[in-house]
Amino acid sequence: MCRPVYTKGVSVTVHKSTVSHYHGIHVGPYFRLLRVKHYIKNSFIFLPLLFGAQLTSIPALNRSIAAFFGFSLAASSVYILNDYIDIDEDRHHPEKKSRPLASGAVRTVYAFILMAVFFCAGSAVMITVSMNACCILWAYVVLNIAYTLFLKRVAVLDVSCIAAGFVLRIFAGSAVTGIVLSKWIVVLTFLLALFLALAKRRDDLILSSRTGEKMRKANAGYTLEFVNATMVIMASVVIVSYILYTTSSEVIQRLNTPYVYLTALFVILGVMRYMQITFVFKQSGSPTRVLLTDHFLQAVLIGWILTFIWILYL
Repeated sequence: MCRPVYTKGVSVTVHKSTVSHYHGIHVGPYFRLLRVKHYIKNSFIFLPLLFGAQLTSIPALNRSIAAFFGFSLAASSVYILNDYIDIDEDRHHPEKKSRPLASGAVRTVYAFILMAVFFCAGSAVMITVSMNACCILWAYVVLNIAYTLFLKRVAVLDVSCIAAGFVLRIFAGSAVTGIVLSKWIVVLTFLLALFLALAKRRDDLILSSRTGEKMRKANAGYTLEFVNATMVIMASVVIVSYILYTTSSEVIQRLNTPYVYLTALFVILGVMRYMQITFVFKQSGSPTRVLLTDHFLQAVLIGWILTFIWILYL
């Protein structure tokens, strides 16, 4: 909407958004800059609690919740740095061009202030919970700085860094709870994250073929055939590894139940659904958005968690 403003006999039309700008800073762009929706990725911190059958331990749960928020705050600082480095590339992307820094909705100086504040706040929270967990958080930040500056431009290494970030999340959950991670969970986390990252690269390749714009420099090291084949391999290995995990004597003895293998049904359904979203619907550009909008995947995830809880606690 526009409204006339009269000054010294001259009528000047002022846009409503311009007027509101003077009354205060719009929080929307800053909220999007922090990528709060992506905090869901940090729920991997709770996996040691689930797989270690310690969900009913209130002290461990409280420490995990604190670690979740600490990790999320520091992760926002990483997202801000990534957006700053990728400003030029994002402006050529059909979706990412609307990001706060790429679109100019947030000034760079304010972004840097937020980045410093959120990193310090996240580190402070982590230190109060566990110094070891804080060191893991700093390792995550260093990895992502290296990823943002140069590793993301190297094919295969780029998706491996993303997967390694998820592994660091579960190690942080282990550090704050004292729960020793099974080698199966570490491997499964890496493989699943690799599968999701490859699906995202596939979406970038399809967008590049449609628009003629190179979305990422690392895309030169990928082809659609390579990504398709690798995704199929990763999906197969994830399913087989999970079944081996749930049927291993180590897990059966530690959890004191032989029925954990029943949760594999939901893992198979979840992988198949994501393959459908990727290959049929071609909407795998943002795993976070897929999880937050796809009711089928949400039902599968809830079913997996509830079945796990039922087997372990009921």
